[in-house]
Amino acid sequence: MNRTIFLKLLGGLAFSASLPFFSFRPANPAIEGKTSGLDSPRRVVKSEAEWRKELTPEQFAVARQHGTERPFTSPLVQNHQQGTFRCVCCHEPLFASDTKFESGTGWPSFYAPLRKKAIDEKRDTSYGMVRTEVQCAVCDAHLGHVFDDGPAPTGLRYCINGVALEFSKKP
Repeated sequence: MNRTIFLKLLGGLAFSASLPFFSFRPANPAIEGKTSGLDSPRRVVKSEAEWRKELTPEQFAVARQHGTERPFTSPLVQNHQQGTFRCVCCHEPLFASDTKFESGTGWPSFYAPLRKKAIDEKRDTSYGMVRTEVQCAVCDAHLGHVFDDGPAPTGLRYCINGVALEFSKKP
């Protein structure tokens, strides 16, 4: 690989990885904790040992320990098939493929959840920033974050870890 191409790729990766840190949707300071999905009819509660047994180490680190996968590592970033993106932990339908868009960040991005009650939003003040964390309303899996720099019609960008999702192709 020639040096110019390598430096351009490296610069683009550094820029895209920094996007979530420079754009955020301020959480409502009056709200602490969960802000939606509280009346979800189904709940899945398991012990840490049960989750570890069911999930891969990477899935567990992201979904159960609030980790973040490396950008551009999930095959779901490039998935353009019609179908539904589900929680990898409890299989709850979360996002439809027709709301997925190319954000250039390296993570699957959506402008709206399948149902508002499918997710919970929680104020996240980690790393010296105020962001809005997105969790599965059924099992509390960490999915990613939501930012206010997305496309119409919502203006939102749900930046979701691909390892926290599974894809079900539309029949």
